[in-house]
Amino acid sequence: MAQWNQLQQLETRYLEQLYHLYSDSFPMELRQFLAPWIESQDWAYAANKESHATLVFHNLLGEIDQQYSRFLQENNVLYQHNLRRIKQHLQSKYLEKPMDIARIVARCLWEEQRLLQTATTAVQDMEQKMKMLENLQDDFDFNYKTLKSQGEMGGLLTAMDYVQKNLTDEELADWKRRQQIACIGGPPNICLDRLETWITSLAESQLQIRQQIKKLEELQQKVSYKGDPIIQHRPALEEKIVDLFRNLMKSAFVVERQPCMPMHPDRPLVIKTGVQFTNKVRLLVKFPELNYQLKIKVCIDKESGDVAAIRGSRKFNILGTNTKVMNMEESNNGSLSAEFKHLVSYEGSLTVEASLIVTEELHLITFETEVYHQGLKIDLETHSLPVVVISNICQMPNAWASILWYNMLTNHPKNVNFFTKPPVGTWDQVAEVLSWQFSSTTKRGLTIEQLTTLAEKLLGPCVNYSGCQITWAKFCKENMAGKGFSFWVWLDNIIDLVKKYILALWNEGYIMGFISKERERAILSPKPPGTFLLRFSESSKEGGITFTWVEKDISGKTQMQSVEPYTKQQLNSMSFADIIMGYKIMDATNILVSPLVYLYPDIPKDEAFGKYCRPEAAPEPEMGGDSTSSKSLPCSLWRALCVDIGAAVPPPT
Repeated sequence: MAQWNQLQQLETRYLEQLYHLYSDSFPMELRQFLAPWIESQDWAYAANKESHATLVFHNLLGEIDQQYSRFLQENNVLYQHNLRRIKQHLQSKYLEKPMDIARIVARCLWEEQRLLQTATTAVQDMEQKMKMLENLQDDFDFNYKTLKSQGEMGGLLTAMDYVQKNLTDEELADWKRRQQIACIGGPPNICLDRLETWITSLAESQLQIRQQIKKLEELQQKVSYKGDPIIQHRPALEEKIVDLFRNLMKSAFVVERQPCMPMHPDRPLVIKTGVQFTNKVRLLVKFPELNYQLKIKVCIDKESGDVAAIRGSRKFNILGTNTKVMNMEESNNGSLSAEFKHLVSYEGSLTVEASLIVTEELHLITFETEVYHQGLKIDLETHSLPVVVISNICQMPNAWASILWYNMLTNHPKNVNFFTKPPVGTWDQVAEVLSWQFSSTTKRGLTIEQLTTLAEKLLGPCVNYSGCQITWAKFCKENMAGKGFSFWVWLDNIIDLVKKYILALWNEGYIMGFISKERERAILSPKPPGTFLLRFSESSKEGGITFTWVEKDISGKTQMQSVEPYTKQQLNSMSFADIIMGYKIMDATNILVSPLVYLYPDIPKDEAFGKYCRPEAAPEPEMGGDSTSSKSLPCSLWRALCVDIGAAVPPPT
C-alpha cells in the first residue's frame, strides 16, 4: 500500500501530527493530488544536487499540469483553482531555489515514515497486551473446568491486575497529562475512543470471570472433599475480582472536557463568577445497560476545609443545571457521557482570611455518581483540573498565568495549595509553553531566536539559557528591569495584539517581533536603505508594534530609524498593513517619500502588505503633481519624522 494511503488509516492523534507537517511551503493538497508520483522521486538526492533538483522541480510542474487537465475534464472548478494557485506559488518561490522545495518534501516524507512507524509500534504493543489477556482468559476457562489448582487461578487474576495497571496507571495517566498540556496550548489531545474500547473489554472480561468464580460454588455443592481448594480459595478469588472491577470503574470516570467559558475557548480552567461555563464527563466503560442510569452531581471545593485553613479561600456555589444523567445519545460516538453546558459559579463568603491573591487560588470542580451493577454498588467521583475563579475579566491575564505555571510544572491532580509555595521552572519548560501561546491560536509559534530574546528579558544576558531557573514571581509578579510592569503582563498584551490586529501578518512570518536592538542593528546594517523589519515594543505595557528601517545620512553613514509604537487603540482605526503602505516622511527637499521599501530580508513592501490593505486606504495623488493627499498621511506618521531608535516625537495637534 502506498505511504499516503497508509497514513489515511491512522488514528486521530497521528493524523493531527500529520496535518502539522504541511504548510503553504508544501501544501497538503499537492501531496494528495500527486501522491504516487511524489513517493516515486528521490527527493533526498535532489536536496543535495542542484541539477537533479532542477529536473525534479520541472517534472513536478509538469505533473501539476497533467493533474490540472484531469480536473478540467471533470469540470472540478475548485480543484482547478487550488492547483493553479499552488503552481503559481511554487514557481514564484522555488523556481530559482529548487533544492529548497526538495529539502522540504524530503523532510515531510521522512516525517511521514517516522509517524507510520510510531503508530504501527503502538498498535502492535497494545494488540500484544490484549492477546495476552485473551490467552489468560482461555487459561482460566481450562483451569476452572479441570479444577487443577487455585494457584493457577490466582495467577490469572495477578496477570489481569498487571494489565489493568498498565491501562489506568500508564495509558490513562498519559492521556490526562496530554490533556493538561493541551489545555495550555500544547499539541491537541487525542480522543478517548481507543482507550474506552480497551477498558470496556477488560471490564467485560472481569465480569465474565466473576460469573465463572460464582459457578465454582455450584461445583462445591455437587462434590467436595477435605482440603478442597474451591472451599479454601473461592471467597478470596471473588473478593479479588470485585476489587479489580471496582477500581477499574473508578479510574474510568474522567473529565473529558475541562471547565471553559465559551467566550474564551483558548483559555480553559479560568471561570468568571456569574458567567456560564461548560464541562463534560465520561465513563470509559461502555455498558449499554448503564444508559440513563447514572445521575451526575456537580459541586465545587467539596473538600475545602483543610485547604481554607492553609491558605484561605473564597467559598463558591454552582448554579444552573448542576445535575444530569449520563447517556449515549448526546455524544457522536455513542460514549456514556454527560455534558454540562449551563454551569455558573457564584461567590459566597470568605471562609478565612486569604493568604493568596485571587488569581493564585485554585479550586476543584467535583463530579459524583453511584453505579449499581450486577449486585455491586460503586461510588464514582472525578474532578476537574484546578481552576481559577475570577470576578472581573481584567483578572484574566494573571489567572491564565497561574494556569500555565501549574500545568507546566505538576500533574498532581488535586494540588490546590500549589501557589502557597510555587516551584521554579526551567527556561526549557517556559520557552515551550510561551511558544504554545502563539501556535495554539495562530499558525506560527516562536523561533529559537525570538525565544532567546524573551529569555534575555527574563534572565538577562547569558550564553546558554537551557536549564536556567525562573521563579513564579519573576515570570508574573515582579516588574522587569527598568519597567513598571511584569514580563507576563507585557507578553500577554502582545499575544492579544497579534490575535486581534496583526494575525495575518504574523501568520505570514512578516513580523520578527522579539528581537534585541543589538541584533536588529546587526542584521539591518548590511542591507540597502529602505530595508525594514517589524518588532514589538519593549516599553509599551499594553502591547505595541513598531518598525525600524535603514537609511543613509548626508555623509553616507548607515543609520537606523524607528517609529513610535502603534498600540491597539490606533490599530482599531487603521490596519497595520495600511499604515505601512501609506507611511511617509519629509526628505531633505521637503518632499513626502516612503522610507519603507523592502521588508527584511528583501521582500518588496507592496508584495508583502498590498493584499492586506483596503483599496480606499491607498495613497491618492493630487492633481498636477506627485505629492500625496492629506488623507494618505496618517497623524501617527509624524511621530517618525527623523526619529532615532527609542526617541518619541508626538504628532502635531
